[in-house]
Amino acid sequence: MNLKGTGVALITPFTKENEVDYTALTKLVNKVIEGGVNYLVVLGTTGESVTLTKDEKKKVVAKVKEVNAGRLPIMLGIGGNNTAEIVHEIETTDYTGISSILSVSPAYNRPSQEGIYQHYAAIVKASPLPVILYNVPARTGSSVAIETSLRLAKDFKNIIAMKDASAGLEQCKGLVNGGFAVTSGDDALALDMIKLGAVGLISVIANAYPKEVVAIVDAALEGDFNAAQEAHNHLTPVMNVAFDDGNPSSIKYFLHKQGLIENTLRLPLVPVKKESAERIEKVWESFK
Repeated sequence: MNLKGTGVALITPFTKENEVDYTALTKLVNKVIEGGVNYLVVLGTTGESVTLTKDEKKKVVAKVKEVNAGRLPIMLGIGGNNTAEIVHEIETTDYTGISSILSVSPAYNRPSQEGIYQHYAAIVKASPLPVILYNVPARTGSSVAIETSLRLAKDFKNIIAMKDASAGLEQCKGLVNGGFAVTSGDDALALDMIKLGAVGLISVIANAYPKEVVAIVDAALEGDFNAAQEAHNHLTPVMNVAFDDGNPSSIKYFLHKQGLIENTLRLPLVPVKKESAERIEKVWESFK
């Protein structure tokens, strides 16, 4: 799978009754494809996948594949902190219409670097598709070290890249210098990471503003950093509030204001608080 460009970490819309809203999901998938993104990421953190039942996950993936109709590659999120359970899920998943697997580093139990290595080794041995590692220390409580990532890439050719959301540039620099592909997991840092050699971005903000995000990434990948910076500056007001009350609460409120979804999340996540909503509304008004 070619990771160059913009992927979008799709949210999962819910009705007011807290059921998956497949009508809104259809509209969202069409919106981001028409906005120019290069691939779709389904059942990631932004998609509140940990709150979906197994049946709902299957139906969400089926709906995304149906609406996509082969237009773009689909990356499927399969991750967790129970290695055996993840391996079983990988072995029993139908990969029709799926191009790759995105697997987040184990959260909560905070394994050692050797534990992280063995976790991913088990996953990639079971996977029939290319695997993208996902490092997001703010959520998992531990970081996949540069050395561990490069060791995995050397030992398993099926590990093709790292989605890096470590909130800094050192990880990206070290991985790129080691010859390992990196895609940014941070909208605000994507431009700087591409300057260092990252191949693109898996974006949250592209749910609401796909064209604007694509403009940043495409210009940066073409080496036109002036145009990329201009596009980045244009979207900065959105970036400044798009994670105010966490993800995906804030981006869901943007989508709600755009009339695309209900402002509904599943516990333990809740909608943005009043102060955040007011800040988002000001930005949304300026982008109408």
